[in-house]
Amino acid sequence: MAQHRAPRRHVGTWIVITGLLAASLIATLWVPFYNYISPVLGGFPLFYWYQLMWVPIVAILSAVAYLLSKLARRGDGRASAQSMDRNQGGAGWHER
Repeated sequence: MAQHRAPRRHVGTWIVITGLLAASLIATLWVPFYNYISPVLGGFPLFYWYQLMWVPIVAILSAVAYLLSKLARRGDGRASAQSMDRNQGGAGWHER
């Protein structure tokens, strides 16, 4: 028996999540962005303080992406449960 898949919702949310995570990866892994000695901040060249600056930024971006994914999944869960109830004539999945 083929399973019915509900239409994808929250595509925009998943695009934002992908953008947040991609930005943090590109900004930290693409070395030509920060492969310089000057400017110096607190005695540290740009190469070091740029990387250290991204530690809290990546943590914040990851937390935002996680929260957005929880919101998107919560909305998808309700939609798929409703479509399953409609397909089974009101009987829940646990009553099979």
